[in-house]
Amino acid sequence: MADNQVWKAVKPYMNGGLSGMGATIIIQPIDMVKVRLQLGATGGPLRVAKDIIAKDGFGSLYRGLSAGLLRQATYTTARLGIFSQLTEMAKKANNGQNLPLWQKAACGLAAGGLGALVGTPADLTLLRMQADNTLPVEQRRNYKGVGDAMMRIVKEDGAAGLFRGGGPTVVRAMALNMGMLASNDQAKEMIQAAGFEKGSMVPVIGGSLIAGFFASACSLPFDFVKTRMQKMQKNPDGTMPYKGPVDCAMQTLKNEGPLKFYTGFPTYIVRIAPHAVFTLLFLDALPKLEKNFGL
Repeated sequence: MADNQVWKAVKPYMNGGLSGMGATIIIQPIDMVKVRLQLGATGGPLRVAKDIIAKDGFGSLYRGLSAGLLRQATYTTARLGIFSQLTEMAKKANNGQNLPLWQKAACGLAAGGLGALVGTPADLTLLRMQADNTLPVEQRRNYKGVGDAMMRIVKEDGAAGLFRGGGPTVVRAMALNMGMLASNDQAKEMIQAAGFEKGSMVPVIGGSLIAGFFASACSLPFDFVKTRMQKMQKNPDGTMPYKGPVDCAMQTLKNEGPLKFYTGFPTYIVRIAPHAVFTLLFLDALPKLEKNFGL
């Protein structure tokens, strides 16, 4: 099985998706708190989490988990699989040598953008489900699940509605994956060069932590714009608050200042860094596990 060409082609994608889904199950409550903070909830992360539990119960922290898993099964399957293939192709072109940082960044940009195109519908659905309880009672959509949410979005906004905010989603994913994947590979190489064994826990965890920071710092402004674009509703006169992502960014900068783009940064980095750590840990562990089964 390990020499099967179809398995070799599918393996990076399958492992990428499973790694992302495993990390999402662990991180979902933190993601819920992050979204609530970006949508205007006051107080720190712990206060917001406490309010969510008091109002809607502990299970509400996992609202939208089905959409989150679907997003990982599409977006992360694609981005990590594509990144693996692109870096392998680049290494062959470099005669098997380690890639320079700019080539890793280019591979991360491409993988993130292509993966986001696949995952945008699930990403929008996840956000809608997480944000629903922040709306006035009469405006809530009360989705029954990810399937119901997707069908109602298509019914109300057309198929194109599933890709609302797709531009910011793609740009945000490109920034995140450039920061996460390029810095992870670079950090692991530097840690290994310092004397730690390749594949050991120190470079894997160290690289993941460094990757989580750079992924957060690079992507949060784009995530903020994406969230506002996907959550916006029509004004009383029927117009939309923002004409597009650039208009959203400019209005936010003009009316609320540059630091507004980093609203919820402590919560965001607490979510992104562990998600990166768990994703990359699972991504490192799965091939070893599969090897034990001859896969």
